[in-house]
Amino acid sequence: MERIFNAKIADFGFAKELPGEDSHVITRTMGTRGYIAPEYALMGHLSVKCDVYGFGVVLLEILTGMRALDKRRPTGQQNLVKWSKPCLSSEKKLKTIIDGKIEGQYSPKAALQAAQLALKCLEGDPHQRPSMEEVLEGLEAIEDNH
Repeated sequence: MERIFNAKIADFGFAKELPGEDSHVITRTMGTRGYIAPEYALMGHLSVKCDVYGFGVVLLEILTGMRALDKRRPTGQQNLVKWSKPCLSSEKKLKTIIDGKIEGQYSPKAALQAAQLALKCLEGDPHQRPSMEEVLEGLEAIEDNH
């Protein structure tokens, strides 16, 4: 049985509201907790890389089957990004957090590549994050190779 996912994503596209610049400082932070890039949450710096960060969180949710923030999880695991980041660069560690419901629908190599792409999107320094074009290319390469 083939699964079809119909994504319904909100809060992305903040950067298109910028007044013709690559970045902007916002005095009132808006968005959904758990998806907001650190530089935007802490200093109000808004750029296209904030959207990349948010997409990285969604990719992480897909891989793990967990919500970005979940107070029902044990202390230390409530913030998905903080908790899972150390597991994203190792195939062995990734197996411990990947969603069991998608097991058998991917190769371990493809899962690791997707996790490493998510890790790049979640980079703390926005200048180190890929562009969305590079993210798309990365996803297409994973699909083409598997």
